Amino acid sequence: MRIEEMRLDGNAAGGILRQIFAREMTAAVVTCAGCGSSAPVATLLDYGGDMGVILRCPVCDAALVRVASTPGWLRMDASGVAMWAMPA
Repeated sequence: MRIEEMRLDGNAAGGILRQIFAREMTAAVVTCAGCGSSAPVATLLDYGGDMGVILRCPVCDAALVRVASTPGWLRMDASGVAMWAMPA
Protein backbone atom coordinates (compact mmCIF):
# COMPACT_ATOMS: atom_id res chain seq x y z
CA MET A 1 0.00 0.00 0.00
CA ARG A 2 1.32 3.44 -0.91
CA ILE A 3 1.44 6.27 1.64
CA GLU A 4 -1.03 8.30 -0.43
CA GLU A 5 -3.61 5.54 0.02
CA MET A 6 -3.25 5.70 3.82
CA ARG A 7 -3.64 9.49 4.12
CA LEU A 8 -7.04 10.76 5.31
CA ASP A 9 -8.25 14.08 6.67
CA GLY A 10 -8.66 14.85 10.38
CA ASN A 11 -12.26 13.58 10.44
CA ALA A 12 -10.89 10.04 10.40
CA ALA A 13 -9.36 10.67 13.85
CA GLY A 14 -12.72 11.68 15.37
CA GLY A 15 -13.33 8.31 17.04
CA ILE A 16 -10.01 8.03 18.83
CA LEU A 17 -10.09 11.73 19.83
CA ARG A 18 -13.53 11.15 21.38
CA GLN A 19 -12.06 8.23 23.35
CA ILE A 20 -9.41 10.57 24.75
CA PHE A 21 -11.37 13.74 25.48
CA ALA A 22 -14.64 12.16 26.64
CA ARG A 23 -12.97 10.81 29.79
CA GLU A 24 -12.40 11.99 33.31
CA MET A 25 -9.32 14.02 32.47
CA THR A 26 -8.20 14.56 36.06
CA ALA A 27 -7.12 10.90 36.09
CA ALA A 28 -4.83 11.46 33.09
CA VAL A 29 -1.10 11.59 33.83
CA VAL A 30 0.86 14.38 32.18
CA THR A 31 4.60 14.75 31.75
CA CYS A 32 5.97 18.26 32.11
CA ALA A 33 7.88 19.43 29.03
CA GLY A 34 10.02 21.62 31.29
CA CYS A 35 11.31 19.33 34.04
CA GLY A 36 10.16 15.87 32.90
CA SER A 37 8.17 15.05 36.03
CA SER A 38 4.91 13.13 35.65
CA ALA A 39 1.77 13.66 37.70
CA PRO A 40 -2.01 13.16 37.46
CA VAL A 41 -3.88 16.23 36.23
CA ALA A 42 -5.71 16.24 39.60
CA THR A 43 -2.43 17.12 41.34
CA LEU A 44 -1.48 20.04 39.09
CA LEU A 45 -1.70 23.56 40.52
CA ASP A 46 -4.81 25.35 39.23
CA TYR A 47 -4.67 29.12 38.81
CA GLY A 48 -8.22 29.96 37.75
CA GLY A 49 -10.16 33.05 36.90
CA ASP A 50 -13.28 34.17 35.11
CA MET A 51 -11.84 33.50 31.65
CA GLY A 52 -10.31 30.07 32.32
CA VAL A 53 -7.51 28.25 34.08
CA ILE A 54 -3.78 27.71 33.96
CA LEU A 55 -2.57 24.33 35.22
CA ARG A 56 1.02 24.41 36.47
CA CYS A 57 3.56 21.71 37.26
CA PRO A 58 3.75 21.08 41.03
CA VAL A 59 7.52 20.51 40.74
CA CYS A 60 8.84 23.37 38.58
CA ASP A 61 5.75 25.65 38.34
CA ALA A 62 5.83 25.65 34.51
CA ALA A 63 2.50 26.35 32.79
CA LEU A 64 1.37 23.00 31.37
CA VAL A 65 -2.18 23.66 30.20
CA ARG A 66 -4.04 26.90 29.57
CA VAL A 67 -7.80 26.85 28.97
CA ALA A 68 -9.69 30.03 28.09
CA SER A 69 -13.41 30.50 27.66
CA THR A 70 -14.31 33.10 25.06
CA PRO A 71 -17.72 33.77 23.48
CA GLY A 72 -18.59 30.65 21.51
CA TRP A 73 -15.23 28.91 22.03
CA LEU A 74 -13.11 26.99 24.49
CA ARG A 75 -9.42 27.39 23.71
CA MET A 76 -6.74 25.05 25.03
CA ASP A 77 -2.97 25.35 24.86
CA ALA A 78 -1.21 22.24 26.17
CA SER A 79 2.24 23.12 24.85
CA GLY A 80 3.76 22.64 28.32
CA VAL A 81 2.85 18.93 28.30
CA ALA A 82 5.31 16.53 26.72
CA MET A 83 2.98 13.50 27.00
CA TRP A 84 -0.58 12.70 28.08
CA ALA A 85 -1.35 9.18 29.35
CA MET A 86 -4.71 7.92 30.49
CA PRO A 87 -6.02 4.57 31.62
CA ALA A 88 -7.74 2.62 28.87
